[in-house]
Amino acid sequence: MADNDDISPALGPNTQLVRAGYDPFDYHGFINPPVIRASTVLFPNAEAIEKHEQKYTYATRGTPTTDALCDAINKLEGAAGTILVPSGLAAVTIAFLAYLSPGDHALIVDSVYGNVRHFCDTMLARFGVEVEYYDPSIGAAIEAHFRPNTKLVHLEAPGSNTFEIQDVPAITAVAQRHGAITTMDNTWATPLYFRPLDFGVDVSIQASTKYPAGHADVLMGTISANAKHWKRLRQANGALGICGTADDAYQVLRGLRTMGVRLERHQKNALDIATWLEARDDVARVLHPALPSFPGHDIWKRDFKGASGVFSFVLSVERPEDFKAKAQAFLNGLSLFGLGYSWGGFPSLALEVDLSDRILLKPPEEGPLLRLQIGFEDAADLKADLEKGFAAAKRPDGPLGVPADVSPRGLGPLM
Repeated sequence: MADNDDISPALGPNTQLVRAGYDPFDYHGFINPPVIRASTVLFPNAEAIEKHEQKYTYATRGTPTTDALCDAINKLEGAAGTILVPSGLAAVTIAFLAYLSPGDHALIVDSVYGNVRHFCDTMLARFGVEVEYYDPSIGAAIEAHFRPNTKLVHLEAPGSNTFEIQDVPAITAVAQRHGAITTMDNTWATPLYFRPLDFGVDVSIQASTKYPAGHADVLMGTISANAKHWKRLRQANGALGICGTADDAYQVLRGLRTMGVRLERHQKNALDIATWLEARDDVARVLHPALPSFPGHDIWKRDFKGASGVFSFVLSVERPEDFKAKAQAFLNGLSLFGLGYSWGGFPSLALEVDLSDRILLKPPEEGPLLRLQIGFEDAADLKADLEKGFAAAKRPDGPLGVPADVSPRGLGPLM
């Protein structure tokens, strides 16, 4: 974990990405920081160990490598401090544990990441925290859901899989009036396209597994707090002993340097394909905040500086009993798109979304919901691959096996 006294962004975002978090001349001019793997840190004498009279005391409290990443994230987020944890899910759950106590009431957006919902319904319920889910479009009307014991409001914008845009400043203004802390999962936009703390959010969360790392090979989460709430977050992190490793921090920091360039490619490809899908008769709806047709587009355009590479669409299917078969046929008809979880890496991915756990938001009635992660392949090739999926979905009996030209799917040879 690391503090950052200078949190004003004096440079452009891509310049910050290249330079933030580490001065090469702190370590003989080498461009990247050294990977310092450690548990024990030695003290020079008994007096120093008694008083903790040095910056590093034990590796769970930070190393030069993890501090380099924390300092970079602080710059990007405009945060007072950041902690590193082993996954994006851990980033959300640890933030909840830091600020919630038995008897508290928490308002959680209904479009929240599914595994966070599971944590709320199981672990938080067991700990005596009452969770209430709210509609992401509620805006300032969220005030009607506040109680004297409402201590936390969690936002996620765009929402998981269905990409609802929240009116963040309206919600945070209400929370501030009631003395409740606000946390936000900002993984989709990253601080390059949306800075939660600038809009009144107290704690900004990223699954740095996704765009900061960018290569589908690292698990990590970051939690960044404003000055008012940083101390409690740091204390909770120390009490829980959950921290990111130096090797993973090094890889995320290395990925961070190119995140701006990669996001531009994700955005360009995804918007191209989303626009192409929207014009098709076999697509009922495209759920992408940057499309003017999307219900939350005006708020997205007002608050966000860009869009990333993940969105969903509804496959048009006449009979509800065919939803599953048609979705699977479509997915099995793809070859360039891999079938897998997560996103933010270089390859394109696809999967069917299950919305059965939602409380307020209902699944689409027109057909199955399919989520796409658009990677760095040429857009024309991805469109041709999606054409194969549409063709397979139209056949009475779609392909049930793995296409012969790809093994494993999405990463094999092109024939």
